[in-house]
Amino acid sequence: MDLGLKDRVYVVTGATRGLGNAAARELVADGAKVVITGRDGKRVADAAAELGPDALGVAVDNADAGAAERLIAAARDHFGRFDGVLVSVGGPPPGFVADNTDEQWQSAFESVFLGAVRLARAAAAELEEGGVIGFVLSGSVHEPIPGLTISNGLRPGLAGFAKSLADELGPRGIRVVGLLPARIDTDRVRELDGLSADPEATRAANESRIPLRRYGTPQEFGRAAAFLLSPAASYLTGVMLPVDGGMRHGF
Repeated sequence: MDLGLKDRVYVVTGATRGLGNAAARELVADGAKVVITGRDGKRVADAAAELGPDALGVAVDNADAGAAERLIAAARDHFGRFDGVLVSVGGPPPGFVADNTDEQWQSAFESVFLGAVRLARAAAAELEEGGVIGFVLSGSVHEPIPGLTISNGLRPGLAGFAKSLADELGPRGIRVVGLLPARIDTDRVRELDGLSADPEATRAANESRIPLRRYGTPQEFGRAAAFLLSPAASYLTGVMLPVDGGMRHGF
């Protein structure tokens, strides 16, 4: 199936590792060009080099108020167009209600929530019909994850923002989509499993609750993201797609 991605240009944030990187890889593999971001300049440069000539790396923090305009300008200047953005941000620090400080909440709000809002708002002002805005969220949109209190507080709010944005931008032919990963085998998920007394037992217990009985691979997530961002998904907007092996049992 031709996804229609050839020569389309996307900004993918948080793409030096994890889910953002997986999405960028699949976009490039299907013919798109990407501007990838991260806070560490060397990591960004290395990740872009690994993706090849169809990738440009820009070191930027999502919490920076000027990040959105800078990234869209980079896409236009380097590749000549701008077709969409996928907002992916590293997860906020783990912890329970009593553990997380005001500073952790404030920092996470700036990068995870407000940074995403700014990027989406700037993209909405620049995109034309056929453009797309995507958010990498979490299964916590539907059900809180123990030990991830800050994420549980912020991700559902972003999903609500995305749904509102989909209603507003739909008449202009601009789509808004979200992806809700659960146990994808990334460094982040392995780190979270590693917080338990027995990481192997924790992983086995998680796998037992997944109908497919295994963690997803980054490539599987990346393929889902590439499809949702592509013209092949042209009649999908406002959707929150679980990429979770069936872990969410509700409708």
